[in-house]
Amino acid sequence: MTIRFFALLTLLMVGYSSMLVAQCTVSGTITDGAQLPLPGANVLIPELETGAVSDLEGAYSIPGVPAGTYTLQVSYVGYAPWTTTFTVEPGQEALVLQVDLQTSGIDLGSVTVQATRADERTPMTFVNLKKADLEENNLGQDVPYLLRWTPSAVVTSDAGTGIGYTGIRIRGTDPTRINVTINGIPLNDAESQGVFWVNMPDFITSASDVQIQRGVGTSTNGAGAFGATVNINTSKVEQEPFARINASAGSFNTFKRNVQFSTGLLKDKFVIDGRLSRINSDGYIDRATADMESYYLSGAYVSDRTMLRFNTFSGHEITYQAWYGVPSELVDDWETRTFNPSGTEKPGAPYEDEVDNYRQTHYQLLFNQQLSADWNANVALHYTQGEGFFEQYKADQDLAEYGFSTQIIDDELPDLVRRLWLDNDFYGGVYGINYTGARLDATLGGGYHVYAGDHFGEIVWSELAEGLTPDEQYYQNDALKSDFNIYGRMNYELVTRLRGYLDLQYRRVDYSFLGLNRAGNQVDQNVNLDFFNPKAGLHYNWDEVTSAYASFAVAHREPNRNDYVESTPESRPNPEQLLDTEVGFKKQFDRAAFEATGYYMFYNDQLVLNGELNDVGAATRINVDKSYRLGLELTGGYQLLSNLDFQASTTFSRNRIQEFRQFVDVFQDDGGFTQEERLLENTTLSFSPSLIAATELTWQPLANQSWMENQSLSVSLLSKYVSKQYLDNTSDEENIIEPYFFSDVRLQYALKNVLTKEIRFTMLLQNVFNAMYETNGWSYRYLSGDDEVLLRGYYPQAGRNILVGLTVDF
Repeated sequence: MTIRFFALLTLLMVGYSSMLVAQCTVSGTITDGAQLPLPGANVLIPELETGAVSDLEGAYSIPGVPAGTYTLQVSYVGYAPWTTTFTVEPGQEALVLQVDLQTSGIDLGSVTVQATRADERTPMTFVNLKKADLEENNLGQDVPYLLRWTPSAVVTSDAGTGIGYTGIRIRGTDPTRINVTINGIPLNDAESQGVFWVNMPDFITSASDVQIQRGVGTSTNGAGAFGATVNINTSKVEQEPFARINASAGSFNTFKRNVQFSTGLLKDKFVIDGRLSRINSDGYIDRATADMESYYLSGAYVSDRTMLRFNTFSGHEITYQAWYGVPSELVDDWETRTFNPSGTEKPGAPYEDEVDNYRQTHYQLLFNQQLSADWNANVALHYTQGEGFFEQYKADQDLAEYGFSTQIIDDELPDLVRRLWLDNDFYGGVYGINYTGARLDATLGGGYHVYAGDHFGEIVWSELAEGLTPDEQYYQNDALKSDFNIYGRMNYELVTRLRGYLDLQYRRVDYSFLGLNRAGNQVDQNVNLDFFNPKAGLHYNWDEVTSAYASFAVAHREPNRNDYVESTPESRPNPEQLLDTEVGFKKQFDRAAFEATGYYMFYNDQLVLNGELNDVGAATRINVDKSYRLGLELTGGYQLLSNLDFQASTTFSRNRIQEFRQFVDVFQDDGGFTQEERLLENTTLSFSPSLIAATELTWQPLANQSWMENQSLSVSLLSKYVSKQYLDNTSDEENIIEPYFFSDVRLQYALKNVLTKEIRFTMLLQNVFNAMYETNGWSYRYLSGDDEVLLRGYYPQAGRNILVGLTVDF
C-alpha cells in the first residue's frame, strides 16, 4: 500500500513537473511612445482568464502559459488599447513581448493621426521616426534634411546648407507627389501640390514622431499620395512640466535659437505647450541668405475619454533667391561654384532685395472621443492663411506687355522691379471613426478641403515709365479648388497569424481658375475629377520576430496649376495613375534586424517635361503612356558590440519610360523657330538614381557603465552614396548629376540631473571629407544651325562645415 502510494505520488510529481516544464512565462515591458515605462498597465490573456499588472519599471510577467495561440491585451488609462496574437510552441519556456502604447485618452489627438497611418500589421512599406530620432540632427536644418538618412531618400538645398528652400525625393518621386499631413491635416499646396518647408522653420522641434510610407501607402487626406507619404504628429500630451532652451551655431553664420515649454497636466485636465524659434544663415551659395522665425502654441483639455485641442503655428521667411542654380561651367571650381545669378540683371552690384518673403499661419481644432473600449472617433477642423511675394529686378522690359505705356529714350527699354504675390486661404475638416478588436481593426474616415488662391503681380518701381503708379497691379488670377474624400479601411485576422487588409477610397476634385480657351484668351474654366483608389494586401507572422506582407494599391493624381492655366482644354494633360505592388519581409535576431522590400510602381499617363510646346506655345508637362519604377530596398542593423551599432539601407532600382518623345527647339538663321521631334525608347526617368545607400556606425563608450549612469556619449559616422541621375528623360550621358558620396560625423554628450534635468551638447561635422557634389539641376537644349547646345544649371552643396548645439532642459 505504501509502495503504491509513493509510486502514485512520484508519478503525479513527475507529471506536474513535466506540465510545468511544458508551460511558458510570457513577459516584457510596457512603455509609451517616448520609451518611458508605464507602471500599473493591465495585461490580460483572455483565453486563459489570467494576466498581470506592470511594475514600477513597466515590466510584467505571466507564468504558466501552455502551448497554443493566444491574444495579449494591454490597457492603460489615457492610452489606446493594444492587442496582438502570439503563439507558444511546445516546450517553449519563455516568450518576451515588448509593448509600446500609443496615447489615447490623455492624448487622443493621436487618433487623428492613426486614422491615416500604418502599423506593424499593415501590409505597407513604412518607417517610424520617434522624437529622439528627430532630435539627433536637429540643429536648424529644414525637415527634408532631418529625414535624409531614411531609406530611398535624396534631399537637396538651393542654398547648399539645408536651410532655406529644400526638397526631398523618395524612390525618385518628386516633392509634388509626396503627400504630407500634420496631425492628419493636409499640408501640400493645393495648386502646385508641393510642400514649402521654408515656411515652417524649426517645425520638427514640435513634432512627437513622423511616419514615412513609401509607395502609395494607406488612404490619407489631401493631395494624392503618388509615391510616398510623410505624416507628422504633434499631438502628444506632456504629462510633466518642462522648459527647454536650445541654441546652435555654425558655418556660414548659421544661428538657431528656440525656447520650448509645457505646463504638463494641470489638475489632470489641461495642458499648454509652446515654442518660439529664430533661424538665420548666409548660405553656402552667394547671397543665399535666410531669415526665418516661427512659433507653435497648443492648448488642450483632456480626460480619460475626451480630448479637445487647439493648435496654432506660423512661420515667416525672407530668403534671397537661389533657385536658378549655378551654370555648369562654374561648378567644378571651389572659387566659382557659389555664383548666384539672382539679382544680377541690375547694373553694378546685384539687386539686394531679390527675395522671397512669405508668411504662413495654421490653425487646428482637434476633438477626440473614446466611445468605448473598442470604439473611438475624431473630428478636426483647420484653416491656413498664407500671404507673400517674391521680388525681382528685371532689365529692358517692355511695359506694354504689362499693360502700361513705355517711354523709350535712346532706344532703351526701362528696367523695373516687380513683385509676384500669392494670397491664399485653405480650410476644411477631417474625421475618422475607428474600431479596434481582437481580430478586426476598422476605420471610416475622410475629409473636405477648400483652397482659395489669389495670384497677382505688381510693378513697384520702373524707370522711364509714364502713367505708372506705385504698387500697380498688372495681372490678377484667382483660383478655387475643393477636395473631398471618403475611405473605409479594415485589417482582419483571417486565420491565426494571417491578416487581410482592404482600403477603399473615393476622391473628388473640383478646380475653378482663369485659363486659356482655344483662341488663347483668358476665360473662367472648371475641371471636375473623380478618383477611386483601392488597396488590398496580406500580412503574415511566422512568429513574433518574423513577418512578411504583400499589397497592391492604386493611386490617382490630378495635374497641377501650371498644367491647367498654361494650356487649353484641348491640350490639357490627363490625370496620372499609379499601380503599386509591394512585397516585404522582416526578421529580428538577438543582435540584429533585417528588412527587405520589393516594389513595382507602374504609371499610366505619368506627367513629364519633354520640351514640347502646346497649342498656346507653353512648354507644360506631357503624359507618357507607360513608365515604371522597379526596386529592392534592404535595411538592417547589427549590434557589433554592446556599445557599438551598425545600421545600413540600400535601394537598387530601375526607373524607365518605355517610349519617350523629345522635342528640341530649332532656331533658324532668319529668326524663325521650329521644333525637332526625336523618338527614344526605354529611357531612364529623370532624377531617379539606380542606387542609394546609407550607413550609420554609432559608438557609445559610456554605455553599461553604472558609475556614469547620469551621462551618455555617442559618436556616429554617417555616410551616403547616390548614383548618377539624369537631368531629363533622354538618358543622355552628357546631361547628368554625377554620382556623389559624403560623410558626416555626429557627437552627442548628455548630462542628466546635475544642475538641470538634462544638458545636451551636439556637434555635427558635415561633409567631413570635403566632397564636391551637387544634388539637383536643370537643363535646356536647342539647335542653332548645325550646333546642338546644352545648357545646364546645378545646385552645389557645401563643403566641410560644422554645426554645434546646446540644449538645456529644466
